[in-house]
Amino acid sequence: MTVLVSGAGIGGLTLALSLHQAGIPVRVFEAVKELKPLGVGINLQPHAVRELTELGLLEDLDRIALRTREVAYFSTGGRLIWKEPRGQSAGYDWPQFSIHRGKLQMMLLETARARLGPEAVRSGTAVEGWRETAEGVEVDLSERETGRSLGTERGSLFVAADGIHSTARAKLYPDEGLPVWGGIMMWRGVTRGPRFLGGAAMAMAGCKARKFVCYPLSEEGEDAVINWIADLAMPPDTLWKREDWNRKGALEDFLPRFADWHFDWLDVPAIIRQAESVYEYPMVDRDPLPRWTHGRMTLLGDAAHAMYPIGSNGATQAIIDARVLTRELIQRGLSAEALSAYDEERRPATAKIVTANRGDGPDRVLDIVEERAPGGFEKIEDVLSHEELDRTAKAYKHIAGFDVETLNARPSIVAV
Repeated sequence: MTVLVSGAGIGGLTLALSLHQAGIPVRVFEAVKELKPLGVGINLQPHAVRELTELGLLEDLDRIALRTREVAYFSTGGRLIWKEPRGQSAGYDWPQFSIHRGKLQMMLLETARARLGPEAVRSGTAVEGWRETAEGVEVDLSERETGRSLGTERGSLFVAADGIHSTARAKLYPDEGLPVWGGIMMWRGVTRGPRFLGGAAMAMAGCKARKFVCYPLSEEGEDAVINWIADLAMPPDTLWKREDWNRKGALEDFLPRFADWHFDWLDVPAIIRQAESVYEYPMVDRDPLPRWTHGRMTLLGDAAHAMYPIGSNGATQAIIDARVLTRELIQRGLSAEALSAYDEERRPATAKIVTANRGDGPDRVLDIVEERAPGGFEKIEDVLSHEELDRTAKAYKHIAGFDVETLNARPSIVAV
């Protein structure tokens, strides 16, 4: 029998490719009729890149992404606080990638259709509900735009990987309501501009209330294609809108707060002004759930554990979900027991990351510096010790599952 998956995002497509690798039949249903490369930049941490490498996708990743070699933190005044190597530069056996989310999704989609067949991913088909049967599960399909029924599909298990606004999660927890907003608005864009910090660094400047994050996605001659995010804390009475990838942002709403950020390593206002386009949405997540698995169905990716985009872990954790679930299905068969074992491992692990990200995760060093030295500093050692910085960085990597010694030493998640 077949595993039925709702959602052709990064998590759902990685699951499809992983199940196919294991010889397990799978079908993916995507509500959107025409999938497009939406979104902006994300980072894939080495433990996710390892899994995609084991799916034979490293060459494809190198074709559409840039290997990140360093992460650096700067104060509101642009002074260096802390930097460290990343990916293989830090001793990992696998790289870290900065990549356009839409390009990653399209690559996974094309690979899934090539390996599994063109009908394995069915677009324009939403999963509206499911029920258990004597043989497994049955899902109800519809055309989201019109509400027209598209019949039913039968399988052994159902996995809902349908994003932060998951239909399946809403049916399981009907009183949960909207995602949780912590008061930060984000403006994101992509700009062709000068290379900075050696050309392969991820940089963060400011503090939680006013932060600028940037990193290159690719190189074009002497320039780089720079992905950037500008965060601002908003008044408590701000009416936030439902987030998506397509709502245009207005420069006048945030650029004035960054107008004097002319750093010696990057001219922030110039990068913002030169963006191809700017998108706006609130930084939101969802509270950890008491249970993902309900009989022969379970949640995966953002449907299970939507988290703040701090520490570069959203897509990474969805990929890890897919691989752990595949391992359990190999070991325990297409059973409710396999889904429960996956739940018991992944739910507590991702809940820790959601909680850590609400506390600003590794970016907490920026907040500490702003609190202790709001007027700037001469030497960072006078504000924050090397031991504090190192301890913060190591703690987050441990929580998120990519400290270098543990990752390099552990066996593959999926052995096929």
